[in-house]
Amino acid sequence: MEILLTNDDGADAAGLVGLYEELTALGDVTVVAPAENQSGVGRTRSHAVVRREHPWGYELTGTPADCVAYGLRGLDTDFDLVVSGCNHGPNAGNYVTGRSGTVGAGIEAAFLGTPAVAVSAYHHEDFFPDPPGAYDFGRPARVTTEVCRHAREVDLLAPGTLLNVNVPLDVADPPMRRTIPYPDYDLHVEHDADPAAVEAVEALGRDGEVDTGEEGTLVRMHDAVWPGTVGFENPFPPTDRQRDRYPVGTDRRALVDGEVSVSPLSIDHDDVESEALAALVDAYNEANAPEKSS
Repeated sequence: MEILLTNDDGADAAGLVGLYEELTALGDVTVVAPAENQSGVGRTRSHAVVRREHPWGYELTGTPADCVAYGLRGLDTDFDLVVSGCNHGPNAGNYVTGRSGTVGAGIEAAFLGTPAVAVSAYHHEDFFPDPPGAYDFGRPARVTTEVCRHAREVDLLAPGTLLNVNVPLDVADPPMRRTIPYPDYDLHVEHDADPAAVEAVEALGRDGEVDTGEEGTLVRMHDAVWPGTVGFENPFPPTDRQRDRYPVGTDRRALVDGEVSVSPLSIDHDDVESEALAALVDAYNEANAPEKSS
């Protein structure tokens, strides 16, 4: 196999190194990865990037989606598969999956007609593997290699295929479950926020100083991507409360149970038949039909 490997944690991240070492058992692996951490950028693309040599390929001053786009259209290799990861932390749930740079790389690959596997690692007790260098990413790398091997054997690697995989770092021989991303998300808004409490105020473009002017109000919008969680505690502990919250068959329940979660994702935005939508279209057309001349 010809495999394009990328991630969103950076070209020298521990998760990517672990994947590269394992995936070479399946074929030739070419790395095209971001020069710096690009977590949470989703499928963001750039108009131009800088390419530099990397021992296993290239690194770009761009996003994971940039890396995939360049690898699939800028290199002479005809890649059979794109693997994105291994992310330092899980990507589970509709909202998190949608903003993930790891998954965003896989979406870009799917749109460009190449099957992709996005893989993320979580710790069943610690949740986030931080700092990453203190954790062994060997198990997620081995599971990913097996997923890719079996996917090829069962002819699952068709154009447009995208699998989102979450693997526990600390569970020996974890079972695998086919899952769906669970929609669980909230947002907290704080008016007249304390500038000192606003994270990454540099993102406001004022070199760390917030100037609201005479009439401006500093508004802090805090994502609650793990509702019900306080601070950095594990949002998916193996408790009855969490098992009641997340049904069996969802990616988040798999994390509660220490399983490997495999979610097939779609790039067609769930184009499903809907009687209600059909009725809306009919009602609109009927109400706005031009009068026919007699």
